[in-house]
Amino acid sequence: MSDAPAISIRNVVKRYAPVGEGPGKLALDDVSFDVPQGQIFGLLGPNGAGKSTLINTLAGLVMKTSGEVSIWGFDIDRDMRNAKRAIGIVPQEIVFDPFFTPFEVLENQAGLYGVAKPLRRSMELLRAVHLADKAQSYARTLSGGMKRRLLVAKAMVHSPPVLVLDEPTAGVDVELRRQLWDLVTEMNREGVTVVLTTHYLEEAEELCDRIAIINHGKLITNQPTRELVGMAREKVVVLTLDRDIDTLPAHPAFLKCEKTGERMVEITYDKDRSNAGEVLASVQAQGFAIVDVTTREADLEDVFVSLTSAVKAA
Repeated sequence: MSDAPAISIRNVVKRYAPVGEGPGKLALDDVSFDVPQGQIFGLLGPNGAGKSTLINTLAGLVMKTSGEVSIWGFDIDRDMRNAKRAIGIVPQEIVFDPFFTPFEVLENQAGLYGVAKPLRRSMELLRAVHLADKAQSYARTLSGGMKRRLLVAKAMVHSPPVLVLDEPTAGVDVELRRQLWDLVTEMNREGVTVVLTTHYLEEAEELCDRIAIINHGKLITNQPTRELVGMAREKVVVLTLDRDIDTLPAHPAFLKCEKTGERMVEITYDKDRSNAGEVLASVQAQGFAIVDVTTREADLEDVFVSLTSAVKAA
């Protein structure tokens, strides 16, 4: 494994042709970033941010207006064939012929990529996604979760070093989401670079080594996940007090103080300017005895909302 990025995106612009008057929608606005090899890389953004346009550009389904993109060192314009062989795309929509068996789905896909029969790994891939026992069932009889896993296997028939998953857990239950997380993690451990788009921020926080966020076609951040979560300066302390609350505790260090029950308050403070001990001391100094304390750190959702709100305001 070299130090070269798995995916390199440089100054990519995509403006769709105008419908009627006007210049046309600017879907990607001078986007540049790298996806390091061997990582699980999160691509986040609200609806309409440009994520799907970017993924479809990688897949060769959308022609960018300008800029450069390479996958595993292959330029998608100058070396399209090798670039496409270096990437597998798992779409959000479930798309395959329902009258083929899972084994046939994988065999047909391998044939489209020119994989010789002795080199095909259809049963190996079905075992990897826990569908070996369904190899000869019609695909239409599979559950929604099984179909999702079959799409992952389908994207891997040509052994690409890069796998892109577009909202893989959208609309699935918690148990299946966890199964898909385990599958993605296992594939990454085996050396596959994974690009993940998701609306579930806890999913990105748990799985991704690095996260890029785009909004209104612009890249607004690209950082290691821990650093991104560390941007959240707010911390919340929830206090159960010894008596009913008539007047809320107040202090200049409190960013917010809300009553959440007859004897409960939720205090938000800036952890760069204060700490939990000082908050508790302030509340006690105002005549309250504290019966119970819980705290909550800000998470990726807080950072995401903050960053995307800032772009909207600008």
